[in-house]
Amino acid sequence: MFNFMKKDNCEIVAPSDGNVVQLESIDDPMFSQKMLGDGFAIKLKSDYVVSPVTGEVIVVFPTNHAIGIRTQDGIEVLIHIGFDTVNEKGNGFESYVTVGTKVKKGSTLVKVDRAYFESRGYDLTTPCIITNMDKIQSLDINFDIDAVCGKTVIGKYTLKV
Repeated sequence: MFNFMKKDNCEIVAPSDGNVVQLESIDDPMFSQKMLGDGFAIKLKSDYVVSPVTGEVIVVFPTNHAIGIRTQDGIEVLIHIGFDTVNEKGNGFESYVTVGTKVKKGSTLVKVDRAYFESRGYDLTTPCIITNMDKIQSLDINFDIDAVCGKTVIGKYTLKV
């Protein structure tokens, strides 16, 4: 009767400029085997990472390489910038948010010094995953597209009823 209040097909926008790839194609078993959840990865081509969803920041790792956001409907999204970038202990990252910050799709989360990381040989492929897939009925992601930071709709999710 009150289906009009059901929140489904919620959009996820590109957290950066770059090519969207399947998690299975990346070289990190934690993400490629979907141990933390499902989603996509983006081959970072921008110096900024933005929020792919509207919600509240619930985690900012001390090294600023990963950020968690909870949407109003309770979906938890983790953005993990690059592989092994945690080893730089925060160097190369400038965070624009803290825990509790309210963000909208496209709000800047972190500035990434891509030249710094690339000169040190880091892979800046950035997984973006939903960590509480038990709340998701379906997840539809557009892979192999070149996305524009904060604008390109990469995917949609439908909540379980």
